[in-house]
Order: sequence, then C-alpha cells, then structure tokens
Amino acid sequence: MKPISYILKEKVWVTPALYSIGAILLSLASFYLDMYFTERLQNYIPQIFLTSVEVGQTILGILTAAMLTMTTFTFSTVLVVLTMYTSQFSPRAPENFIRSRSTKHVLGIFVAGFIFNLLSLLYIREDIFDHEILTTTIGILLVFFCIATFAYYIHFVATNIQISTLINKLIDDADDVISQYVELQDENFVSMENWEPVKKQETLKADSAGYIQFLDLVGLVKFAQKQDIQIDVIVKIGEYVYEGKPLMHIYTEGGKSITLNRFLTIGNEQTAEQDLGYAIQKIVEVGIRAISPGRQDPNTTNDILIRLGRLLGKMGHLKTDDLVLTDDQEMNRVLYRFSPYRDILYRAYYQLSYQGRSDISVISSMTESLTVTAALAPKMRHETIWKTQLYILEGINKEALKEADWAYLQKRVDELAEMTAQKTVDLTIYNKK
Repeated sequence: MKPISYILKEKVWVTPALYSIGAILLSLASFYLDMYFTERLQNYIPQIFLTSVEVGQTILGILTAAMLTMTTFTFSTVLVVLTMYTSQFSPRAPENFIRSRSTKHVLGIFVAGFIFNLLSLLYIREDIFDHEILTTTIGILLVFFCIATFAYYIHFVATNIQISTLINKLIDDADDVISQYVELQDENFVSMENWEPVKKQETLKADSAGYIQFLDLVGLVKFAQKQDIQIDVIVKIGEYVYEGKPLMHIYTEGGKSITLNRFLTIGNEQTAEQDLGYAIQKIVEVGIRAISPGRQDPNTTNDILIRLGRLLGKMGHLKTDDLVLTDDQEMNRVLYRFSPYRDILYRAYYQLSYQGRSDISVISSMTESLTVTAALAPKMRHETIWKTQLYILEGINKEALKEADWAYLQKRVDELAEMTAQKTVDLTIYNKK
C-alpha cells in the first residue's frame, strides 16, 4: 500500500477535502461560541468585533458570493495554466503544476472560506440569537486570509509559467527518486551471485491492467524475512502490465498462502515518485518540444541537456541490472531488476539525438552533457558513456553542418574522449559528403 504522503501528492482532491472538513468544524465551533460564550464575554470583547444578527447575515451573504467568485476565478486560472503547460511544454508537465502543494492548498483555502461563510449564514438566525455575535468577524478575517492567499497565488502562477521553474521542478523530482534508490542500495545490497532460491516457487499475477506505480521494496524485504520466503520481482516500476501477467515469483514452503498485493500499486497513469525512467522522460520531453519545428528554442534544450548530464552521472553510482536486497540478518530476500546503464543512457538521448541531428548547438550540448556525466560517474561507466557518444555521432545530419561546426564539435568530442580515457574520433570521417 502506498504511504500517505504519496496518496496526498497524487490525489488533488484530498487537500481541499481536508480544508473543507476544517471549515465545517470551524463553523460549528463559531456557532457554539456565539451560542454559549459570546454573550457572557461581551464585556471583554471590543464592540467593533460584534455585530447584530441582521448585519451579520448581510455581511456573510456578501462574503459568500465574493468567495464563490474568487474560487471560480482561481479554478479558471488553473485550467488556463494546465492548457498552456500541455501545449508549450509537455503533455505530462501539467501534473507537476496541479499536484504542487501550493495549488492544492490555495484551492483548499478558497473552498474552506466559501463553506465557512455559507454554513455560518445558515446557522445565524434571529430565532436562535437574541444578542450580538462574533461569527461575522471570524468570516471577515477568513476572507482577508483568502485575499492574501490569492495575492500569493498570482505570484506563484507567474513564476510557474516560466520554463526555468518547470525544469527545476522536474530535476528536483528526478533527484528525489535517485536519492531514494541510493539510500535503498546503501542499506540493502548484495551481489547477484548469491541469489540461489531453493524453495518451491509460486507466481503472483496481476489482477488488473495498468502501470506499476508503486513498489514497496523495503516492505517486501521485511515481509519476506517474517515469512521466511524469497521474492523475485519480475516487473519494473513504471512497466505496463496486463491481467494475468506474472509480477513476482515467490519461493516458499509448500502450503503457505502468500498475498503481496498490498506492496504494489497498479494504476492507469505513470507517476514519478519511484519511476526514475519516467522522471527522466518528462525532462527529455520538454527538451524535445523546445526544438520542435513549431518552437525552435534550442537554448532551452541545451540547458536541459547539461542538467540531464548531472542526473545521469549520479545514476552511474547506482547498481543497475539485477539487485538483491537482504534483511538485517544478511539473508537474501528480494531480487529486483534495474534497467542496465546503457539502456538508461540510450533512452535519455535517442529522441533528442534524432530531433537535434541538424543543430550543431544541440549536438555539441549532448556531448557536453555526456562529459558532465563522465565527470560524475565512476570509471566503470566511462566505456558505456563513450559508446553513447558514438551513437549520437552516427545520427548527425552531415549535410546540415559546415566546416566550422565540425571543428567546434571535434573539440567537445576530444574533451569527452580524454575524460573517459578513450581514443578520440576524427570527425572528418563523418564530414565526408
């Protein structure tokens, strides 16, 4: 089962719903405050904060209409920004805006302000109160807070429609996923050579179609230790599965009934919380859109490539391919298959290399990106990085580059060759027309 933090991040309605519940409770609290305490405390409350029931009804009616208008305008702003994200950046970029904490809290605050004033308008009646009330002041203060929140939200939207802000968020998301795997592998790791399950094998199959959104590897290790079993995870996070597709092989004693569905979540959409490949894909898609024929913004793509090189360099320290997780007794419990590093590099560059094959600035930035990757990755990754460079060179549109372009690119390739301790390539062999 997903942690609460993941659910709160994915479900946009959860935060506004919590605010709504808080508004209902606050309205009830203000009602009972006026019912039992306001009249007794009138001598201690400044008269300016108290209103008659009739005046309170008028003010709360105005505030309710104002909050409804403000909430409607805010929702309209969200829809406009989402449309712009989809058309300008990437079809998968809007989720970063709509799932941001600021957006959900702002929507929740506006909905809460509307609900509080509406319910307070329902509670305040002349047949119940024969004295002045304090609820009106509470409603006014809440609206002041909503106005301040609205001013902040205008600044937030103005900031988030900038491409640099989106790129920074996508990079931070990928950094978070990498940090999760670094921590996981530091705490639970042995080599593949020790995976030798000997017990009877059972297979867990998917009961629905969708993407593997969440997989609790640490929970699987603890459960396997408790049950004295071993688990071979066949699928990867982010992979699409169909009904009946094998998900895990379970090695256990005969007769045991094992249920592992609570340790993974299958959904209709990919999510970036654990899926490192998807987090990188979202970054790459923004770069591809920037150099599409309709936009022609290679500088944005070049900036993304340099940042992408840093991420790929950090990923080079992860153990890829087959990974065995152990329990606290150093017993092998879970086998999980990470993507090979060469596949990670290929999937990061293969679309960019095709779209930017005629632009020397993009081609040279890909080489610079790989140079950054080589500088941060361990030496055992250098040969793979160099092979990725050769792949990019093979895809260049030779007819589009001039002599000065080849000379500039040669310098960048020589730097990467020196960084990776490989024999450089004479680009004149690619420059033959």
